[in-house]
Amino acid sequence: MTPADPGTMLDTAFWISAGAIVLLLVLSGFFSGSETALTAASRGKLRAKADKGDKGAERALQITEDNERLIGSVLLGNNFVNILASALATALFTRLFGDSGVALATLVMTLLVLIFAEVLPKTYAITRPENAAGWVSAPIRIIILVLAPVVSVVRALVRLILRAFGVQTDPDSHILAVREEIMGAITLGHHEGAVEKEDRDRLLGALDLGERTVEEIMLHRSQIEVINAGLPAREVLEQALASPHTRLPLYRDEPENIVGLIHAKDLSRAMYEAGQAAGDAFRVEAFDNFDIMGVAMEPYFIPETTTLDSQMREFLKRHTHFALVVDEYGSLQGLITLEDILEEIVGEITDEFDTSDAGDLKLLSDGAYSVDGGMTIRDLNRANDWSLPDEEANTIAGLVIHEAQTIPAEGQVFSFHGFRFEVTKRTENRISRLKIRRL
Repeated sequence: MTPADPGTMLDTAFWISAGAIVLLLVLSGFFSGSETALTAASRGKLRAKADKGDKGAERALQITEDNERLIGSVLLGNNFVNILASALATALFTRLFGDSGVALATLVMTLLVLIFAEVLPKTYAITRPENAAGWVSAPIRIIILVLAPVVSVVRALVRLILRAFGVQTDPDSHILAVREEIMGAITLGHHEGAVEKEDRDRLLGALDLGERTVEEIMLHRSQIEVINAGLPAREVLEQALASPHTRLPLYRDEPENIVGLIHAKDLSRAMYEAGQAAGDAFRVEAFDNFDIMGVAMEPYFIPETTTLDSQMREFLKRHTHFALVVDEYGSLQGLITLEDILEEIVGEITDEFDTSDAGDLKLLSDGAYSVDGGMTIRDLNRANDWSLPDEEANTIAGLVIHEAQTIPAEGQVFSFHGFRFEVTKRTENRISRLKIRRL
């Protein structure tokens, strides 16, 4: 094909084609920028703007509820205008320059599409995604409605092809990923220095409550302080007053047979009133016939698989904060309090009656840590900003036993997960102390 006569090059058809190409590049830029704005915009920020009366943000939220339909419509429109613009440019350049116009049209359109229809609009959209999403939401909503039949056919075809390869699509998966997105943003903010470690721990601790069970943080039954309900009332009172705990379980016959829960303040008040009622005979012997079970509260048992989130709500609903944990057979496994759950969010809560836990973790002169075997992996990770896995065990001793597949003896050394573990003390079958060093 020979080039066109220069006298007829700039006729009406030329200008119409050139104008159409420019218009199509503008539309391509609009589609590209809209896709970036609507997918990069934070739904949280859009919701905040919508709550303040921003109609554009409200429309953007509605549009992004179905990302698959949104992306399908935008890509369909974008590809249509890009292909049409390329076809017009090829015809125009072929008319002007003959057969060499095909290569020239390809080069020119590639540069124009890349700069004005891709990089420029997407760069602008990514710098102000929420504002851009609000601006484009109205025309994009119309485009989605117009292209809905075609997009529905395309979606069905795509899902059919993916299903043939064993891939199942879930259009609501973004809803389930909100928690992971928030946790990722918090962690990233900490790494970049925008979020303090304490704030990160509190926020992640609150988000984790729904994923963790009471079994992971409960006080094990071997560490529970209990009182024999068969003892004389004055001995029960002496033990209750000597204990650093306000609430103490009462057992009968064997420690795991919990029959009640005594509150030291309630017991003191009741026994004082009993002594006052005795009048002049107010002395220790007046308590001999005092019924401890008359003051005791009914024990509250919960399964060990209860999540911390639901248990915290149950504590608030019941106006109590003490529960005994049992397994599927009803055997006592431990106890948990509301304070234990709150400590997973805010960290260790101590008062003047708490025993010190400072010995759980000690930094040694050689840079290693001396760790109590009963310390939870989560607490150790939070204290040192480590990432030891806690899926298979709750305590650091449990992790070593799980990895070693045996109960180690004193002096044995293991290396796994990027750390060196040395058993420094073993009490019977329990690892009571370890020395941990990062490799």
